[in-house]
Amino acid sequence: MALKSTIIKTQLSLSDMDRHVYQTLSVTVAQHPSENEQRLMVRLLAYALQYQEQLEFTKGLCADDEPEIWVKNYSGEIELWIELGLPDEKRLKKACNRSKRVVLYTYGENTQAIWWQKNQSKLAHYNNLSIVSLPYSATEQLAKMAARSLSLTVTVQDGEIWVSDEQNSVHCTPELLK
Repeated sequence: MALKSTIIKTQLSLSDMDRHVYQTLSVTVAQHPSENEQRLMVRLLAYALQYQEQLEFTKGLCADDEPEIWVKNYSGEIELWIELGLPDEKRLKKACNRSKRVVLYTYGENTQAIWWQKNQSKLAHYNNLSIVSLPYSATEQLAKMAARSLSLTVTVQDGEIWVSDEQNSVHCTPELLK
């Protein structure tokens, strides 16, 4: 018998002063049985950091040919493709060829620098690709905030990110790799 996804209901209060985006959102996301809490919270953070109209979660881990989050225009063309983790260069090449803009959020303990060193030269020529490295200490703290029902406040100012719930607050300084 296959395990079912866990439905996560999130109230998200977003104040992105860098982009002048201020929204209160009700977000429902399905956590795949193989998805850990750290990845789930990075996915929610990426959603907040890239929020715009028509932004939506995809099938994610269930579909090899889709990103985690995307924006499609009315013609069905992919405007924004958001990836998570440390994908191989072929997947990013496919994303860059299919989408006008690709944003990758990397995370993980002691693996990001090695991945970047290995892939930096291959990814340099993709002009529509941005890569943001999230510090492991911050994503580890975010994972501890995971619950079936979340009330999160995400504040962005001068490239600094604060994520808070009722009891915790996490500060994150992402590094733009590309």
